[in-house]
Amino acid sequence: MDWESFAEQMAVMARDLLAQDSVDGTLERITECAVEIVEGCDAAGILVLHGQKVETLAPTEGLVVRSDQLQELTGEGPCFDAALRSEPVHRIKDFAAPQERWPEFGRRARDLGIGSMMGFLLYTREEELGSLNLYSRSTGVFTKGSETAGWLLASHAAVAFSSARTADQLQQALSTRHTIGEAMGILMERLKISEDDAFSVLRRVSQERNIKLRDIARQVCESGGIDD
Repeated sequence: MDWESFAEQMAVMARDLLAQDSVDGTLERITECAVEIVEGCDAAGILVLHGQKVETLAPTEGLVVRSDQLQELTGEGPCFDAALRSEPVHRIKDFAAPQERWPEFGRRARDLGIGSMMGFLLYTREEELGSLNLYSRSTGVFTKGSETAGWLLASHAAVAFSSARTADQLQQALSTRHTIGEAMGILMERLKISEDDAFSVLRRVSQERNIKLRDIARQVCESGGIDD
């Protein structure tokens, strides 16, 4: 592993991640960088668990999606465990050998064309975000040095992922607040009511129809009033 070159590539990645303007863009750049930076990595993706349900984010190839689907189907696998059990790192050097911990996934992973893989828990001090998963079609490619490189990349990726989500949530919150304020103004004008009463109308309709407040507000902005 050429650590000087790796450090230079990590610096470029850090700048690239800061330049992204969306969560999707951030995640796509993370997985692209994994393939570019980690020696032997042919494909990468991010696995997120919703209970026992797997979601694949920013896969660089269909192989990543098929692997995640297989882990969900079998209920086992290195990336599944990294996300589910908060285990920081998994490295499987050779899927040609039997996998005692994940026997069913190991056998069927070979049929997918996976030779070796690594999984890294994406986490910050405040939250766990899923796992970054790296794949090679060759066996014996991922070494201890590869594991260190992947762990360093995953550490940077987790911070970037968390920051992008926070920025996205803030933008959504500001957008929602603006929409609700606009809807209240429309109701105040049309119904000749106060600001508090306009908000009460939005909240009451939201509860009665079991529709989120921001969606009711959006309907008011689009139609100019409360639809019957």
